[in-house]
Amino acid sequence: MSTKIAGHSDRDYIVDTGSRFCDLPERLLAQLFFGRYPFIMMPVTPSDLQSLTRWFHSFEFDDGSQIFGEKSLARLKAEADVVFSVPVEGKSVLDICAWDGYFSFDAERRGASFVSAIDHFCWSGPGWGTRTGFDLVHKKLNSRVVATDVDLFQITAERFGHFDIVLFLGTLYHLTDPLSALRLVASVTSGVAIIETHVDLLNVNEPSMRFYSRGELNNDPTIFWGPNIACLRAMLQDVGFSRIEFHPIGELFPTQVSTRIVAHAWRR
Repeated sequence: MSTKIAGHSDRDYIVDTGSRFCDLPERLLAQLFFGRYPFIMMPVTPSDLQSLTRWFHSFEFDDGSQIFGEKSLARLKAEADVVFSVPVEGKSVLDICAWDGYFSFDAERRGASFVSAIDHFCWSGPGWGTRTGFDLVHKKLNSRVVATDVDLFQITAERFGHFDIVLFLGTLYHLTDPLSALRLVASVTSGVAIIETHVDLLNVNEPSMRFYSRGELNNDPTIFWGPNIACLRAMLQDVGFSRIEFHPIGELFPTQVSTRIVAHAWRR
């Protein structure tokens, strides 16, 4: 019996649970074996994949089992209570840059009628994650969340439609063009967009945004911007949101310097 497990951009794992042959992505084979061996004999089980996966999100399941990611379950639950302080039940939800999918699956758990999870950077792009974790949790939960591997700037209303709730969490400050990203978010939002981001320059009243050279903030070369609240409000208004509410949520990790905020932004 064969099990297909998506996790790499070139090709999925094909795991033959009988012979334990694993057809690995050619890119990974090239890295490990300089492209000389098309197949490798590996004992691969779902529990192996779970333990070998580098997780960002943490999870807790009804059977008592847990997955411990870099972001703690306590932190995720606290953030989710702020993010989903708007009604979710019966709503359509789009989770942009879903990664391991905690907020996608939590929206489903809270009664969303339809959830679409989108990522590329952390699923098959240059990020350090893969889609393996998302797919493992999806299977374990018997989830109906629809997953699509597509770059953020390829999302269009023509392709995906409009959603009552659009999640844009932990992404804005990683982008070189945050205003264009917010315009894209607005284009697929029919109700409320929920943005979680790092903020800076909180002592500045005028709309301002700090630029970080690569690795300047928390040694992370993918962080470029730290807007202040006035700037975030102005950008959200510029792309078509009217009522905007902010909820400070503190630091992402206790060991890092990063002030975080959640914004709920409603369309006109």
